Amino acid sequence: MAEELLRLRVADDEGVFALRQAGRHVAAAVRLDFQDQVRVATALSEIGRELVAHSGTVAVVFCLDRGPAPRLVIEMEYAAARGAGRPKEGDAAAARLLDLVEETGTGPRRVVRLAKGLPADAAAVAGPALTDLRARLGRLQPATALEELRTQNAELVRTLEDVRRQSEELRSLNSELEETNQGVMALYNELSTELEETNRGVVALYAELEEKSDQLREAGEAKNRFWANISHELRTPVNGVIGLARLLLDPAAEPLTEEQRHQVSLIAGAGETLLSLVNELLDMAKAEQGRLAPRRSFVEVSSVLRQLADLMTPMADQSGVRLRMDAAEAGALTMVTDEVMLTRILRNLVANGLKFTDEGEVRLTTRRTPGHLEFVVADTGVGIPPGEQERVFEEFYQVPGGKPGGTGLGLTYSRRLAEALGGDLSLESEVGVGTTVTLRLPPYESLAELGLSHVLIADGRDAMRRTLRDMLGDAAERVSEAADPEAVRDIAASSDPPDLILLGPGISAADAVGEPPALPPATAVVLVTASESAPTDGTRPERVDAVLAQAQLAQVMLADAVARARARRTARTP
Repeated sequence: MAEELLRLRVADDEGVFALRQAGRHVAAAVRLDFQDQVRVATALSEIGRELVAHSGTVAVVFCLDRGPAPRLVIEMEYAAARGAGRPKEGDAAAARLLDLVEETGTGPRRVVRLAKGLPADAAAVAGPALTDLRARLGRLQPATALEELRTQNAELVRTLEDVRRQSEELRSLNSELEETNQGVMALYNELSTELEETNRGVVALYAELEEKSDQLREAGEAKNRFWANISHELRTPVNGVIGLARLLLDPAAEPLTEEQRHQVSLIAGAGETLLSLVNELLDMAKAEQGRLAPRRSFVEVSSVLRQLADLMTPMADQSGVRLRMDAAEAGALTMVTDEVMLTRILRNLVANGLKFTDEGEVRLTTRRTPGHLEFVVADTGVGIPPGEQERVFEEFYQVPGGKPGGTGLGLTYSRRLAEALGGDLSLESEVGVGTTVTLRLPPYESLAELGLSHVLIADGRDAMRRTLRDMLGDAAERVSEAADPEAVRDIAASSDPPDLILLGPGISAADAVGEPPALPPATAVVLVTASESAPTDGTRPERVDAVLAQAQLAQVMLADAVARARARRTARTP
């Protein structure tokens, strides 16, 4: 709300001088600084002179507006001359000095309103202080032209002095800025030189790293070639030694003394061990080259455990350690995996447990957990120190101070096989207590358990599409068919895209799903190939998530391929 401070009537030049004087005093009373006092007085003088010359008499009211943003408001009421507009050069000058200059009214009486923002402490002018302010302003005596001129000269001198001081400060700042710029330029040049040298070093380092990477890649390839070649070369003589040993031990052969039979048995056992090592080296080379492809089939876990028990029990009896197969849950467990690879992993884990356990037992437990089948091999052996528990998975690494023998490839080989089967291998151990190694593999799920929504069957032959549809049964809520790549892309781009595509061998996978944008990211793709073995990840089309050989086409194997495809697609979809 605005409160009146002073009211004046201006009718001549002396009144204009008095208006200027009053404006300066009012501005000082509401705590404007010196420069703003001069601005208010000058604006009133410019507009007041024009209004007096135009209308003869001007009524001026000074008010204090205590709104959210306090301000000094000055209203100048005048009578507009008929038929002639007033000059507004003073308005333009005042607009550069104040916050607001506006004119209201359309009749003969019009008002020019001026406003200037006040500092925050202006609101303190209230109560007795406001009354005293009004009284002091009411006692103001109009100044003569000479006095006002003297006052204006003093204001001008003071303003010029402020301008001179500000000019000197600006000159000093410019000098400092110039020195700073020189320092910045010097620093920039120095940094540029250092950065250029660093870049040259980085380029040289990258070149060296690239060269080392090429050398390392060549060394890895040479190692894989060596392993593959030496494995093939060793197989023939090792198989010969094993064959000769078996001939000597054959009951139909010439009888051997007990000592001779014992020695030949040792030779046969050593040959079997050496052949197993050769096979592991060959598989390691294949795994590093991405050529270790599982031959998946339907497996009963109880059968695998029985074969493993028959194989490992003699070794346990020889070492004096109990071998226990906890197969309470195994009888009902089935899975789709490579039975040979699974047996090799479990054989290596059990053999390690027997080797590093002097007394107690080695227990193999099989159980189903949410999302996995777990094979847990726990022993009561010497254990592995915490700092060595991950290093035992490195090639040829053996724990210092451990039992002699072995090659340090068993756990490395087992982990590679576990990864090839879509699982993982982990280890926990405590020195003096024992070691527990856990193999986790994906469980078997039937097609009905996979929760399929929309399945697209694509093949150029009616018979193959019918075979796949019959094999799918009622596992999907909706089934579509396509006979060519264009139809596959059209259905995939529809408002109801499939969550699974089954591609038969009678359609080009490259044409149907070769381009990633052609399919929704969440759509899984299973390719049924006419070859006897499924291609590895490195040779199949990028957008294909799982491959199933036509020779293995069965409902169980199809369910496994679909589960693998959906798991791979889920892992890759952000």
